[in-house]
Parts: sequence; C-alpha cells; structure tokens
Amino acid sequence: MRFNPSFQRGGNGLTQQPRNGRAPSVKDVAAAAGVSLGTVSNVLNRPAVVSTATRERVERAMADLGFIRNESARQLRAGTSRALAYVMLDGGNPFFQDVAEGIENAADAADLSLFVCNSGGRAERESKHLDRLVQQRVQGILITPVDPDASHVADIARRGIPFVMVDRLSSTGDHCSVAVDDVLGGRIAVEHLIDRGHDRVAFVGGPESIGQVRERYQGAREVWEEFGKPAEDLIHLPTEALTVSEGRSAGERLAGLPSRRRPTAAFCANDLLALGLLQHAVTAGLRVPDDLAIVGFDDIDFAAAAAVPLTSVRQPRQELGRTAARLVLDEATNPDHQHEQATFVPALVARASTGTVRR
Repeated sequence: MRFNPSFQRGGNGLTQQPRNGRAPSVKDVAAAAGVSLGTVSNVLNRPAVVSTATRERVERAMADLGFIRNESARQLRAGTSRALAYVMLDGGNPFFQDVAEGIENAADAADLSLFVCNSGGRAERESKHLDRLVQQRVQGILITPVDPDASHVADIARRGIPFVMVDRLSSTGDHCSVAVDDVLGGRIAVEHLIDRGHDRVAFVGGPESIGQVRERYQGAREVWEEFGKPAEDLIHLPTEALTVSEGRSAGERLAGLPSRRRPTAAFCANDLLALGLLQHAVTAGLRVPDDLAIVGFDDIDFAAAAAVPLTSVRQPRQELGRTAARLVLDEATNPDHQHEQATFVPALVARASTGTVRR
C-alpha cells in the first residue's frame, strides 16, 4: 500500500488525520487503499467487476476514513435519484399510512429510499409537492390525487417521470393505476345490512368530489334498487371530510331526524367516519347494533379494536402499495413496460357492529 502522509494507521486500520474538517473524498479513499480513482468508482457503482480482495480493501478504507458517498453528486451525474415518492391524500388516515408502508417495503427491497408527502386534500399543496419531487429527480412518483384530472397530475407524465395513481383508476389508460372496486364495496356493505333486516339505511360520506365516495354511494344505491327498496329510505348524510369528527357530526344529524325517518343502520364511506358515528352512538346511549348498526370501509386496525368491533369492507392496503411500487419501478427500468390498471376485490369483514339478523 502506498504511503500517504495525510493518514496514519490505527488499531483497526487506517484513520484520517484532521484535514480542517473536510470530509474524506474518493481521492482520499483511493490513496488510502492504494488503488486508482476508477477502482473506487467501480466499488461504489459496479462492485461485481472488482476482485474480492481489492473490493474489501477499498471498503475497509472507506470504513476507516468514515467516507460517506456524495449521493447528490451521483444523482446529478445519473440524472435520477435512488428514491421513490408517495404523495398521499390524508396523512392522518391510517389507510394511507398502511399503503405507504407497502410502498416502503417494496422500495426497500429495491434498495431505494421513499419520500412521503401529505397533500392534506389540498390541490395547491399537492402541486407544490410534485414540483419539489421533480426537482429531486426521483425515479418515480406514486400519488393519491385530490383530483385525478388536475393538470399538475397530468404534468408528471409529460415531464417524463414514471408515475402510478394509487387508490384511483386511470380513466385514460395512459399511466398505471391501482385501486379497489369501490362500487362493489358499496354493494356488499349495503347488501349485508339488507340481509340483516334493515329497511332504512343512511349513507354517511363526503365530499362528493372524492371519487371513492361517489363510487361507494353508487354501489349502495344500485343494490338498494335491486332489492326493490324505496329510494327515500336510503338517506344520504354528506360530510365535509372523511374524519372521526365528521362522523360524530353525522351522528348528531342522524339523531335529529324524525323517528319515522331515522335509519336503523349506517354505511360510512370510511372507517374514520364509522368510528366517529360509533362514538356518538355510545355517548348518546344508543345500543350498537340493536338501535343502530354500522358498517365502515377500509378495515383499518382500529376497526377491530373499537369498543364495539366494527364491521368493515376490507381493502388490501399494503398490497395496494406494493403493487403500485412494482408498477412504477417497472416503468422506470423496463423499456417494454406496458401500463396496467390493477383492480382489487374488496371483502366484507363482519363484526359486532352489525350483529345478527334482525327479527
């Protein structure tokens, strides 16, 4: 090994002498390991082409020096980063957290990092996140958009960045998407309540600008009509958001309906609404499910842990994330990539909040 006066041998190998606080560079590693700059570059980028002995010597020098790769510089040279990004709709909703975990698991398996951004349901915030992610040169973007047809969403593809729409199906087919069949989910939720003997049901959910809400309500209406139920007995209680507090508010409005019009069951557009409605019902002294049966949607972990375990329509949350990550990585690396619209089938998980058949 060539001697470099800037380094001294310590108990575990080479250690760096102070260099006015400067971080060790690739040149320092090459000098310490007694190899060329090209060899160090190969160890960093193409380790398979370097002999085992040489690679171990370079890696030992890196460790002894405390060398940290300049990832920003590498990204500039490569034109892309070692990262994916997920722009979620609502960071406070456990559903999206579970989707993000599925994406992260797939990213980790591909040795990539994951940036997670929260639009909070605000289109302008979503647009700013996308601009920043483009500047970061991420390998791919996954997004649950506020509005799938917004121009800033379409701009992702126009900028040449692979992207997948999550929890939304593409209406054009010019990009990949993953989602659950929300119409079917609405159908099986309300059919379950009809099977339990309920003739007056409330649909709790909003705003209607959210595609999933519209489609779940559509499924509820379809099956209600197919069973020959009067349209006025499927009561729509719109909400301003899909949150626990809005679920409690819906419970107050439901309690204020005339007794002859008051539903005996409610299908909520997501579990957070259902949990809020359940909280209000318990506080108001209602028996669930005897006085009010409740069905949610998503089957987040809190559903089974509620004071009255919640019946819910299950979505494969982590599988949605893993599939979305697989698709965006394929688009980023496979020249023969074909856009795919992956649709998952929801399943009803019956628990105590809907009880047994009403007599």
